[in-house]
Amino acid sequence: MDIHEYQAKEILASFGVDVPPGALAYSPEQAAYRARELGGDRWVVKAQVHAGGRGKAGGVKVCDSDVEIHKTCEGLFGRKLVTHQTGPEGKGIYRVYVEGAVPIEREIYLGFVLDRTSQRVMIVASAEGGMEIEDISADKPDSIVRDTVEPAVGLQDFQCRQIAFKLGIDPALTQRMVRTLQGCYRAFREYDATMVEVNPLVVTGDNRILALDAKMTFDDNALFRHPQISELRDKSQEDPRESRAADRGLSYVGLDGNIGCIVNGAGLAMATMDTIKLAGGEPANFLDIGGGATPERVAKAFRLVLSDKSVQAILVNIFAGINRCDWVAEGVVQALREVQVDVPVIVRLAGTNVEEGQKILAQSGLPIIRATTLMEAAERAVGAWQNDLSQNTKVRLAT
Repeated sequence: MDIHEYQAKEILASFGVDVPPGALAYSPEQAAYRARELGGDRWVVKAQVHAGGRGKAGGVKVCDSDVEIHKTCEGLFGRKLVTHQTGPEGKGIYRVYVEGAVPIEREIYLGFVLDRTSQRVMIVASAEGGMEIEDISADKPDSIVRDTVEPAVGLQDFQCRQIAFKLGIDPALTQRMVRTLQGCYRAFREYDATMVEVNPLVVTGDNRILALDAKMTFDDNALFRHPQISELRDKSQEDPRESRAADRGLSYVGLDGNIGCIVNGAGLAMATMDTIKLAGGEPANFLDIGGGATPERVAKAFRLVLSDKSVQAILVNIFAGINRCDWVAEGVVQALREVQVDVPVIVRLAGTNVEEGQKILAQSGLPIIRATTLMEAAERAVGAWQNDLSQNTKVRLAT
């Protein structure tokens, strides 16, 4: 789960990381009022969307008066901000963050991520801040500083000092850098984050170290332990299909293809998508219904997949271990009887109670295409989609 910049800054500030003074606004009038509250003679207005690259896309503006802030916000609110991370559909702007401008001496990149190779929290830093880490890695790989945290003892002060030295931090500011690094790590650890990124972390002309921008991503599976973090979720920034799936306890990722997938198990779902592509098709989604594939859960999955108007065939691929094929078959039949399904449905079942499951499908009287292997299921799904597409084309030509 992602959160907004201002929310990430509030969390980091609670762990001792210094951030510039700022305030949230939901309208141009409120933004201008916030600037007068903050005081000063220069402010930065930032669109709050879950995406990087806001500055290049026009989502970050420097303003010299409250009148300019009002005019800037009128052009931001209700607009779709399109960046290299959002795709062409963009993200809607419904709130902005007004922040006092600070005198920047230098910029630093700082990130905390989970390194699955070392199974440790890795600190990634660079003296070349203000750029995406991918760009830094490509253009100036030697500027990147990496260190891992030993989970038994946590981040140590000597590690923080070493990072500060490698980044060329003024010795007089070393202790402030140590406090910043420790604060970011504690926020990462305490709230089960998967990423904390401060870019840029700036050194100001009056010798402060401030988090000028911040991103945090959290492990969805650990949110039950942190209700205060769950409350920060902004569904307006999410794919509505993925949001609906999360509300129903399903793991869903929308893709650009036309063959919907309903699978149990993340590994099997990945294999199913690969096999569909191998057969000449394009998967429309990743959907893992998990271990408890009850009839009700399968029916929910069907409704979710069919909510994507680009889906022109559905492939159900179940390998039952914890699950039971007869449960899944009952769910497929229930879904097809309750939900209007106008696309071909291909079902492949294997594992526990597979004979019972196949019998339920066969006796349902529904137009279900059955398969025994994954490759056969993928080929039949692609064939059914192509046949359906060909028939629709003929109908359009005839009319």
